[in-house]
Amino acid sequence: MIWREATRVDVPAVVALLADDVLGHGRESADLAPYLAAFDAMQDEGGNRLIVAEQDGRIVARYQLTLISGLSLTATRRAHVEGVRVAADLRGRGLGAALMADAEARARAAGCQLIQLTTNATRTDAHRFYARLGFTPSHIGFKKPL
Repeated sequence: MIWREATRVDVPAVVALLADDVLGHGRESADLAPYLAAFDAMQDEGGNRLIVAEQDGRIVARYQLTLISGLSLTATRRAHVEGVRVAADLRGRGLGAALMADAEARARAAGCQLIQLTTNATRTDAHRFYARLGFTPSHIGFKKPL
């Protein structure tokens, strides 16, 4: 398993992982243009990284890591993990834990003292998974479409 920063060529495989999901199935598009534009924008943002796991030439997992500098918590730098996905045929084999370990290692290397994530309220299996990894459900998140 190779963990690496994604390239533009990886975008179709990354989008396929997003779509191969109960929630993603209905909200992702077959049109790659907006995803490619978003990937380009992410590359221009210094603290926004798309990480993939590659196995035998196949992208099998992905997550987005955003590094955030702020003033709260005595100016604690934090890492935000988003869009965690593992290929359906590989779920339940420890790849998710390896993915989160990679995210944590990258966050530490970037000087972060806190790692955070959000997960959809309906993903009860994911909630148990993150709790097993030491995450605590300490906040309530809100979203509003613009």
